[in-house]
Amino acid sequence: MKQAPAVMVLGCTSGAGKSWLATALCRWYARQGLAVKPFKAQNMSNHARVVALAGGEEGACGEIGSAQYFQALAARTVPEVRMNPVLLKPEADTRSQVVLMGRVRPELTGMPWRERSAVLWPTARDALASLQADCELLVIEGAGSPAEINLAADDFVNTFTAQASQAAGLLLADIDRGGAFAHLAGTHALMDAQVRTQLRGFVLNRFRGDAALLAPGPQRLEDRTGVPTLAVVPMLREHGLPEEDAVPADAEGPGPRVVVLATPHASNLDEFAPLRTAGVSLRFVRDAQSITDADWLVLPGSKHTLADLAWLRAQRLDAAIAGHVAAGKPVLAVCGALQWLGRSIDDPLGLEGGRPASASGLGLLPLATRFAPAKQLRRVRRRLGALQGAWAPLAGLELDGYEIHLGQTAADAALTDAVPAQPGLGWQQGPVLALYLHGLFENPAVLRALFGAPRVAVDDPLDAVFERLADAVDAAFAPGVLMGLLRRG
Repeated sequence: MKQAPAVMVLGCTSGAGKSWLATALCRWYARQGLAVKPFKAQNMSNHARVVALAGGEEGACGEIGSAQYFQALAARTVPEVRMNPVLLKPEADTRSQVVLMGRVRPELTGMPWRERSAVLWPTARDALASLQADCELLVIEGAGSPAEINLAADDFVNTFTAQASQAAGLLLADIDRGGAFAHLAGTHALMDAQVRTQLRGFVLNRFRGDAALLAPGPQRLEDRTGVPTLAVVPMLREHGLPEEDAVPADAEGPGPRVVVLATPHASNLDEFAPLRTAGVSLRFVRDAQSITDADWLVLPGSKHTLADLAWLRAQRLDAAIAGHVAAGKPVLAVCGALQWLGRSIDDPLGLEGGRPASASGLGLLPLATRFAPAKQLRRVRRRLGALQGAWAPLAGLELDGYEIHLGQTAADAALTDAVPAQPGLGWQQGPVLALYLHGLFENPAVLRALFGAPRVAVDDPLDAVFERLADAVDAAFAPGVLMGLLRRG
């Protein structure tokens, strides 16, 4: 099988910037005319996107981590499940749902970590090999650190992937946190010996200040390790790429106060990042007063609907949400939050927490939800119906989005169907718009209709983000270095 060249971004720590650098490299290499695909053997995140299944029936969908979805778009290729064959979606501190090649695998969730890694690697290895045969360049993202010596024997995300792909490695450190030279030297010393020979250079990320002050650090590091520092990347504030699994940053704007409730198990918070371009004052909060003060309230999806419902009641946020609705101020409830606002949620098979459970919802909408084993996964393009009040400007708009949820929800006939062409996808009652459809604010037409959004002037603002990231790495690496990584040896 053909094996295209590969470039792998490794990090000294989680949060060093691997995802954004891999995304930037996808676009930079695509601009050179190469057919590029991204890959990450295993991702851990509750931010996921719906994509096509590899070799599956027409229209069949699975899910991958958001980071690989955006990397595929940056690479100008179609996202698909081979790009992230294993996705772990945390449900608690010691439990994660396992998604293998786009589909949930309940039997793997309770398996001990080391045993599970041995089961997962053959599938990840096959996805890696087939992707590498289908492109001209594979851009690979590692996970955490390749120097976790307690996990080294089972580290298929970094070590096994690097070995199998024969990737040219870049090791990234966040210099803004301090200790970058020690991180790089220590990681180099402790990583797998073969992967160490594949390492082509160090990258110092998020640098602020005078680059001349770095001397003699890079040279002394090279004297010790034999590895040159290939790039110093400046701090890129407001780079525009959605966060992989963290709560997005707030944004100040002259427009209305938009508050997003960041519950402990909130999922796909990255879908609200486009609000940062809409001129609104955006905040991600966990307190009642912020909800009371909000002009618009957004309730996100949840990886553990019942746990987040219990949490918001314990924090007494249910009263604040009800007060916001009673005041007639607009509320968007997405996916799991749609389920909270109903009258009841039943999980008779224990699909969320491992044991059967049920709860009364907040009772703000006449909805009843029951979980079933089949997960709803599909891309959606639908036209909204006749909406009222603050949501009226969206009436008739055609939207792109996706469904990714457990459960079927039944509604009283009195509710307004928000998506007439696909009953059960969303409803409106008073100021509340409740949708199973993710990605509402990723449609620029929505931001323009609701907020004027003078900054949303193009139909694909993400593409402009990818271009800026590619420009940043083009400036940080010396001419010829990035193309040189494609040469073996």
